[in-house]
Amino acid sequence: MKKITVYCGSNKGRDSAFEAGAKTLAKELIKRNLELVYGAGKVGLMGIIADEMLRAGSKVYGIIPQSLVNIEVAHLGLTELTVVETMRDRKWLMAEKGDGFIAMPGGIGTLEELFEIMTLNQLGYIQKPLALYNVKGYYNKLLDFLSFSSQEGFLRQEQLDSLIVSDDAEWLLERMAAYTPKYIPKWEVK
Repeated sequence: MKKITVYCGSNKGRDSAFEAGAKTLAKELIKRNLELVYGAGKVGLMGIIADEMLRAGSKVYGIIPQSLVNIEVAHLGLTELTVVETMRDRKWLMAEKGDGFIAMPGGIGTLEELFEIMTLNQLGYIQKPLALYNVKGYYNKLLDFLSFSSQEGFLRQEQLDSLIVSDDAEWLLERMAAYTPKYIPKWEVK
């Protein structure tokens, strides 16, 4: 793994633990000489993790649609800023550039990105590690729902098991580095 795509909020959240978590994750990425791919925002958790990485001299690649550049939320101090036409283009390029994915706390956009990567892995379009950085138990209720979905037969347990989940950034990145796909679509098994 060289580049990690991080999905996170364009807001900081109410608890300072989320900001601290973003800084901790940045420090762990820096320690491992990993590069950041993210949504190019200068605001919220997005801006915090990017700024931490940049202060340390790490490479940060941002991908943002022109409409968000127009409302001045783009971080202009990145190693590389790619401006695309649509959110769909942004998501695909972020998925393509990353060697692994981490979803930090965030809102609907973060959840959409998380589920898109889960789907791409499920369908075999990619086979890359996906982690939930579960700061302050942020994803606990979502994990309960996903477990329920699996129990009801709508999500294979193997796919659920392939999620790497922790509130410890160091442990999370160690598991991602050791990742081997646990779920391979049956139609690809020979």
